[in-house]
Amino acid sequence: MADMRAFRDEVTDWAAGGPGEAARELAARLGVRTAVLLEGPSDHAAVETLAARRGRDLAAEGVCVVPMGGAMSVGRYASLLGPPGLALRLAGLCDEREQPFYDRGLERAGAPRRDFFVCVSDLEEELIRALGPAKVEEVIRDEGDIRAWQTFLHQPAQHGRPRQQQLRRFLGTKKGRKIRYGHLLVEALAPEQVPAPLDDLLTSL
Repeated sequence: MADMRAFRDEVTDWAAGGPGEAARELAARLGVRTAVLLEGPSDHAAVETLAARRGRDLAAEGVCVVPMGGAMSVGRYASLLGPPGLALRLAGLCDEREQPFYDRGLERAGAPRRDFFVCVSDLEEELIRALGPAKVEEVIRDEGDIRAWQTFLHQPAQHGRPRQQQLRRFLGTKKGRKIRYGHLLVEALAPEQVPAPLDDLLTSL
């Protein structure tokens, strides 16, 4: 796991303009065969949590989950990790509104699009919809965030908004909260509740 984390760090540095030699060496040494491209760390937390729930060790399988820091980076990562670079198999999740960035980036890199799965708004919205607002509020209560949630609901901007939208906005109001709940909401899912894009991604790996 630590070695795969080192590979991920080297890829992030490479994407930012650093040298790629260390990433190439680690990919060969670790037997990396697939890179899962995700927009951010909350998606990363969700994917890793579901994999663990299903008894899978993605790192041992040669799968590296890579949060890119935004959809607009997909072309850069696809060129480094896909056919023009390390020639890894690419998979991932994207939001519906960001799909054009993925389509263009993957096409430029000559990478197949078949293992990328689309969330309607984003993965948080998919998880909230799958669990239902009442269950998400139960998770918030169990996590000790109920007072913060109640304070949030009293904000004028939240009055009259659908509960799912309020919950989705709440998860993004504090640094680190989306990452924490990316893990917690997946943990709360029953097997039959796993959103289709997330289930399809894990099944494809």
